[in-house]
Amino acid sequence: MKYMLLLPVLFLSIQISAQDINLSSEIYPEFPQCESVDYKEQQECFNTTLVDYITSGFKVPEVVLEENYEGQLTIIFEVDEEGKFQVIYLDAAYDELKEEIKRVFNALPVIEPAKYNGRPVHMQFKMPLRIPLQANSGIQPVPQEEEITLKAEEKDKDPEDNIINEYEKIKSEEFTHPRFSSQINIPLSHEYYARFDKEFNRIGTNTHSASKPLMFDEVNRYYDFEDQHEQLMQDRSTYAGRKLWNEHLVRFQTDKYWFTLDPGFDLQIGKDFEQTSHDFTYNNGRQFIVQGGLGKNFNFYSVVYESQGRFAEYYNRYAESIRPAGGDPAIVPGRGVAKTFMDEGYDYPVAEGYLSFTPAEFINIQFGHGKNFIGDGYRSLVLSDNASPYPYLKLNTNFWKLKYTNTWMSLRDVRPAVVNSGSYRTKYIANHYLSLNVTKRLNLGFFESVMWENDNDRGFDINYLNPVIFYRAIEFATGADGGNAIIGLTGKYKFSDQVYAYGQWLIDEFSSTDVFGGEGSWKNKLGFQAGFKYFDAFKIHNLFLQAEYNQVRPYTYSHNSITLNYGHNNQSMAHLWGANFREFVGIARYKRDRWFGSTKFIVGERGFDFSNFGSKSNYGQDIYRTEDDRPFESGVKIGQGNTTNSFYTELEAGYIVNPSTNLKLFASFIYRDFDVQTNTVVNFDNSTTWINFGLRTDIFNWYFDY
Repeated sequence: MKYMLLLPVLFLSIQISAQDINLSSEIYPEFPQCESVDYKEQQECFNTTLVDYITSGFKVPEVVLEENYEGQLTIIFEVDEEGKFQVIYLDAAYDELKEEIKRVFNALPVIEPAKYNGRPVHMQFKMPLRIPLQANSGIQPVPQEEEITLKAEEKDKDPEDNIINEYEKIKSEEFTHPRFSSQINIPLSHEYYARFDKEFNRIGTNTHSASKPLMFDEVNRYYDFEDQHEQLMQDRSTYAGRKLWNEHLVRFQTDKYWFTLDPGFDLQIGKDFEQTSHDFTYNNGRQFIVQGGLGKNFNFYSVVYESQGRFAEYYNRYAESIRPAGGDPAIVPGRGVAKTFMDEGYDYPVAEGYLSFTPAEFINIQFGHGKNFIGDGYRSLVLSDNASPYPYLKLNTNFWKLKYTNTWMSLRDVRPAVVNSGSYRTKYIANHYLSLNVTKRLNLGFFESVMWENDNDRGFDINYLNPVIFYRAIEFATGADGGNAIIGLTGKYKFSDQVYAYGQWLIDEFSSTDVFGGEGSWKNKLGFQAGFKYFDAFKIHNLFLQAEYNQVRPYTYSHNSITLNYGHNNQSMAHLWGANFREFVGIARYKRDRWFGSTKFIVGERGFDFSNFGSKSNYGQDIYRTEDDRPFESGVKIGQGNTTNSFYTELEAGYIVNPSTNLKLFASFIYRDFDVQTNTVVNFDNSTTWINFGLRTDIFNWYFDY
């Protein structure tokens, strides 16, 4: 508002002069609005119209107002022979003032140029301006002989001036949230993706939503991030207030590059009411986040986490059950290897980041350390963000009705059996996913992935760099036991702009004789998903409902050479339960302004092993056991072994403290019940009631529904 009050006064105080002219032979530059004005009034009409244009477009830089600057700005500009405005010379104490004047003049329309004896000529003008806004001194015309001298001086002055003032000229322009139109990835947060899922999947859009993370510029065309962001802004007048509630801590933008710097937090305090050894649970997570862009086609993102935590007892048990070789006590699921911290806590640093380059309109290349996800559901049976971050190279090609994603990943096997001289075993995964919009309602996708290890110093096999050929053919070409491949199909059908259904079908191993033989062969390593999403449910704006069913047969994702399983850091690269399960998931989300809430419940049946040793004791749930230890060849069914029924529900409500960083204040309630057929040392009957209060920068999915 204060800008609007200043602008009329500012420009009313501006006087405009030109070279002395002979009205009988020279005519002023002419705006279209001045065509019908008498030539004696052309100068006044030109001045008035120009002031109107500048007034409507000029924005006083914040730094000028905040620092109570007093001084004079001198502007010399011309209208050239083609009727274009050009700034010739600027003298101002602030580069922000110079840049704003240039911006305003560059936006002026092309007009009718000045004429001398009927011939177009350029005409130069001088505008002095005092700040604060006082009466300006008289304006002197620029004689023609000085006009030439001024230009020559400016040409001679600029190079030297640019050199000696190079550092001082590094100033930020107005920040316009360039991330929203960049190739920065939208963080993998189910809550964040639910905000734009409806708009991105409307009937008739030629979009591909399964290959995640999506980039902001992919979605921005369908969902106006800037507008939604502005709706959440609060009126905060102080610097501290703006940074806490609205803005990035550090933000910098020019017409050539931009970047932001932010701290992040994951601070939680809670109580597991079934835990007797400790009074409370906690997580003390701090983050440093940097992101930006160099030019229009190159972006970067990096986040470093330093965290310590102790969680609910069931979660701690699972983290310790997947601990790596080498003496470290645990792997925090989805995060990384943990060291011991204080009283039975974990210290687990994590780093993620990537470089994103778009060399052509249809191609994006990313190289980074992080996670990926394929699917439209809460779970994915082909590629999930369940496991710890990993190095990857990704190529996205998007044209016509296709999106083709190739991803190459370097993973680790951290079991004691394969550790050599303290080094974890390296293995690789190469996959591609082809998404096709068959109609404006129907999308189908084909997924293929192959795993291989660094045996015989094989390293990264360049055969798998081919982004088109079927990997199964490569697998056999590199040796019958050279790798392990899985394939999958995905689908999505839009019933309306409010409802769509989705699904996946996974094939790890397929024997048509055994599948159709009806004997339940162990070779039928299949998975299936079906679900739907309902937006603005029951005509309630921003109410989102989701239902999903998943099932995976025993021994899926496993291999007789354990290193070739579909896993990383002792975690599944697909569903977090491994295999040999069925589950139903129900989710509801609601958002209003900065407030949000969600509820989730999961009912499942799983089949665990009765023990983790001995032959013929693998019932197909643990993908880190060899399938050669199966107890029988046929009659294999979901839930076999130590049948366990589980129930999980989670309620969460909170407030978005800062929309720019997605910093949230929240409270959550988790109830988990585990009913085991036969209690063992590893799996036994237990129930958990866990409450949490926290402040979290929500930039990744953290799953507690194990």
